[in-house]
Amino acid sequence: MRRQTSTKHDYSEPLYMKASEFKAKCLKLMDEVAEHNGEIVITKNKMPVAKLVPASKRPETLFGRDLGRIKILGEIIDVEDLWDEMEAETNPDRVLDP
Repeated sequence: MRRQTSTKHDYSEPLYMKASEFKAKCLKLMDEVAEHNGEIVITKNKMPVAKLVPASKRPETLFGRDLGRIKILGEIIDVEDLWDEMEAETNPDRVLDP
Protein backbone atom coordinates (compact mmCIF):
# COMPACT_ATOMS: atom_id res chain seq x y z
CA MET A 1 0.00 0.00 0.00
CA ARG A 2 1.18 3.47 -0.79
CA ARG A 3 0.60 6.21 1.73
CA GLN A 4 1.29 9.83 0.98
CA THR A 5 1.56 12.46 3.69
CA SER A 6 2.18 15.61 1.66
CA THR A 7 -0.72 17.86 0.73
CA LYS A 8 0.01 17.57 -3.02
CA HIS A 9 -1.06 14.19 -4.36
CA ASP A 10 0.30 12.51 -7.47
CA TYR A 11 -2.68 10.64 -8.93
CA SER A 12 -0.67 8.56 -11.39
CA GLU A 13 -1.45 5.57 -9.14
CA PRO A 14 -4.09 5.02 -6.44
CA LEU A 15 -3.63 6.76 -3.11
CA TYR A 16 -4.35 4.64 -0.01
CA MET A 17 -5.79 6.48 2.96
CA LYS A 18 -7.19 5.61 6.37
CA ALA A 19 -10.95 6.15 6.74
CA SER A 20 -10.38 8.62 9.59
CA GLU A 21 -8.05 10.75 7.45
CA PHE A 22 -10.45 10.55 4.50
CA LYS A 23 -13.36 11.63 6.72
CA ALA A 24 -11.46 14.75 7.81
CA LYS A 25 -10.56 15.78 4.24
CA CYS A 26 -13.31 14.22 2.10
CA LEU A 27 -14.70 17.38 0.42
CA LYS A 28 -11.24 18.56 -0.66
CA LEU A 29 -10.28 15.06 -1.81
CA MET A 30 -13.45 14.72 -3.88
CA ASP A 31 -12.53 17.90 -5.77
CA GLU A 32 -8.95 16.71 -6.30
CA VAL A 33 -10.01 13.30 -7.58
CA ALA A 34 -12.43 14.90 -10.04
CA GLU A 35 -9.87 17.46 -11.22
CA HIS A 36 -6.96 15.03 -11.67
CA ASN A 37 -8.99 11.94 -12.66
CA GLY A 38 -7.42 10.18 -9.68
CA GLU A 39 -8.33 7.34 -7.37
CA ILE A 40 -8.29 7.01 -3.58
CA VAL A 41 -8.60 3.66 -1.83
CA ILE A 42 -10.08 4.08 1.65
CA THR A 43 -8.89 1.58 4.27
CA LYS A 44 -10.02 0.35 7.67
CA ASN A 45 -7.54 -1.66 9.73
CA LYS A 46 -5.18 -1.58 6.72
CA MET A 47 -7.76 -3.37 4.53
CA PRO A 48 -9.32 -1.64 1.49
CA VAL A 49 -13.05 -1.04 2.02
CA ALA A 50 -14.01 1.63 -0.54
CA LYS A 51 -12.70 3.48 -3.56
CA LEU A 52 -13.24 7.12 -4.54
CA VAL A 53 -13.10 7.71 -8.29
CA PRO A 54 -14.48 10.48 -10.50
CA ALA A 55 -18.05 10.04 -11.67
CA SER A 56 -18.15 9.25 -15.37
CA LYS A 57 -19.90 11.80 -17.49
CA ARG A 58 -22.40 10.61 -20.06
CA PRO A 59 -21.24 11.57 -23.55
CA GLU A 60 -23.46 13.92 -25.54
CA THR A 61 -23.24 11.53 -28.48
CA LEU A 62 -22.14 7.92 -28.86
CA PHE A 63 -20.15 8.81 -31.99
CA GLY A 64 -16.44 8.70 -31.14
CA ARG A 65 -17.09 7.50 -27.60
CA ASP A 66 -14.45 4.75 -27.80
CA LEU A 67 -11.88 6.83 -29.67
CA GLY A 68 -8.46 5.80 -28.42
CA ARG A 69 -9.80 2.73 -26.58
CA ILE A 70 -10.31 0.44 -29.58
CA LYS A 71 -7.53 -0.41 -31.98
CA ILE A 72 -8.15 -2.13 -35.32
CA LEU A 73 -5.38 -4.49 -36.36
CA GLY A 74 -5.62 -5.29 -40.04
CA GLU A 75 -8.72 -5.08 -42.18
CA ILE A 76 -12.11 -5.74 -40.68
CA ILE A 77 -13.45 -7.07 -43.99
CA ASP A 78 -11.31 -8.72 -46.64
CA VAL A 79 -12.09 -6.31 -49.46
CA GLU A 80 -10.59 -8.47 -52.22
CA ASP A 81 -12.88 -11.42 -51.49
CA LEU A 82 -15.87 -9.11 -51.22
CA TRP A 83 -15.00 -7.48 -54.54
CA ASP A 84 -14.64 -10.92 -56.21
CA GLU A 85 -18.05 -11.99 -54.89
CA MET A 86 -19.70 -8.79 -56.12
CA GLU A 87 -18.08 -9.17 -59.53
CA ALA A 88 -19.23 -12.81 -59.76
CA GLU A 89 -22.81 -11.75 -59.00
CA THR A 90 -22.80 -9.13 -61.76
CA ASN A 91 -20.84 -11.22 -64.29
CA PRO A 92 -22.29 -14.75 -64.58
CA ASP A 93 -19.37 -15.86 -66.81
CA ARG A 94 -16.85 -15.20 -64.03
CA VAL A 95 -16.05 -18.21 -61.83
CA LEU A 96 -14.65 -17.89 -58.33
CA ASP A 97 -11.71 -20.04 -57.34
CA PRO A 98 -12.95 -22.81 -55.02
